[in-house]
Amino acid sequence: MQTEQTPDAPATKRTSLRDEQKRLTRSRLIEAATQLFTTQGYATVRVDDIAAAVGCSRATFYLHFTGKPDVLRAIAEQGTLPSVQHFYEDLDHVLDSGSREEFAAWMRRAIDWFQEYKDLLPAWDEATALEPEFREVAREGILALPNVMTSYLSRWPDDRQEEARLRIELLVAQLERFFTRWAMQGTIDVSAAEAANVLTDIWFPALQTPGK
Repeated sequence: MQTEQTPDAPATKRTSLRDEQKRLTRSRLIEAATQLFTTQGYATVRVDDIAAAVGCSRATFYLHFTGKPDVLRAIAEQGTLPSVQHFYEDLDHVLDSGSREEFAAWMRRAIDWFQEYKDLLPAWDEATALEPEFREVAREGILALPNVMTSYLSRWPDDRQEEARLRIELLVAQLERFFTRWAMQGTIDVSAAEAANVLTDIWFPALQTPGK
């Protein structure tokens, strides 16, 4: 007995093509927004500018994102946040070693990391100041960093866990502030190597296990 053939395959193929087109459009919008934010900052860029850079309509943009904060969130989640989390996983291993030299090398890599993302940082700061919803993204990103440093946290007693987390959060804040004033505002005149050495003097002992 013959079985009736159903047109599932063509329908599935059309769906796959549609999904792929949507994925590509979203990816192109993220790339265009990244380029515009790095060259023009956050405040001056409009949704229309991002859509025009891709060659799509404003309506198409809003099929993928709710607005500028949402596309900046996507940029962060796709590149910046995973990258910085990996960086602090590396710090966790460095602190396990107990080596000041390895910590100093990590600090130099941290300065290099900020150099890599230097062009996007002003847009991030503008959005944090202007957009309450993105401020929450930035806050969650910083608060998440101690979570990847499981070995570091395990060496602190239970009643000092909040302090241990705060030390990492303050390290992040100081590195961001130093880099902003040093590389972007030019108000600190020092070489990267010298800055890494001084920052190591401050933070290597500050991140040691209590009583060590």
